[in-house]
Amino acid sequence: MAATAHRPTARKRPAGTPTREPVRRRGRVIQWKGYLYALPALIVLTVFLLVPLGQLVQISLFHWDGLSASTWAGFANYTEIARDPRLRAGFLHSFVLILFFSVIPIALALVLAAVTTRAGRLRGVSVFRAMIFLPQVVAMVVTATAWTAIYAPDGVLNTALRALGLEAVARPWLGDFSTALPAVGLIGTWLEIGLCLVLFIAGIGQIPAELYEAAKLDGAGAVREFLAVTLPGLRGQITIALTLTVIAALRTFDLVYIATHGGPGNATSLPAYEVYNRAFGTGQVGSACAIAVVLTAVILLLTFLITKVQPREDEK
Repeated sequence: MAATAHRPTARKRPAGTPTREPVRRRGRVIQWKGYLYALPALIVLTVFLLVPLGQLVQISLFHWDGLSASTWAGFANYTEIARDPRLRAGFLHSFVLILFFSVIPIALALVLAAVTTRAGRLRGVSVFRAMIFLPQVVAMVVTATAWTAIYAPDGVLNTALRALGLEAVARPWLGDFSTALPAVGLIGTWLEIGLCLVLFIAGIGQIPAELYEAAKLDGAGAVREFLAVTLPGLRGQITIALTLTVIAALRTFDLVYIATHGGPGNATSLPAYEVYNRAFGTGQVGSACAIAVVLTAVILLLTFLITKVQPREDEK
């Protein structure tokens, strides 16, 4: 009878014992695959954003006119921002524009979204929504040129005021020190209200209808229904709208460049315009880069603070 070879029996794992090593390997494979998928975007981000940003910070530490040799400046370009009244006024003007670009459009869009969704079956509501959103698809050059004509001394606005007997109110709106910045801000309101309205209408569509039915059963009217159901349900959309509109206010350049060139005087001077003016107008490239770095930091800080009010998934 042939002898059979003795084979050692494999040790059986106790039931319920996790196989940790394969899981770790599988996790590593999935993790590296994720990095490979993101690698092209990371390369583009590094080449076209991070590297130029590093060069921007480097140039901001020098006095340079863009042509001749540069000289070391240290933080002199940054301290100039705090000392120069024109630069301080530019940052102050940007925060004033946040009221027109962000706060007013969001408030008006909330009201319009609530009204148009309640009157969704009325004829012409969709046309009204499209007209409100129209400024978002019009080029900024066209918008600024059109509003410059409206605000002109013999433009549509002053003509209408004179026709109504308000000759004393008519003025060169973009040429008056007291009205130039609010006039630019109202253009921003007209631009941003459509974006906010679209976001809020989409958000209202995601609110469960049962909440509105429960509010009606409790005897809630239109105002109470808006405050108790619609407004809390749009918290995420309000955060997104606030982020986009605040960034738009702080980085405004083309509107001011076409409409006022920062004037009259420096009444509508903004950091983004000062970056362009100093780099290509007065040959202060180092100072322009320092302003750009500070403006970027301000935008990132405000964006971070705004996202803190973003509701978590378990709070929605």
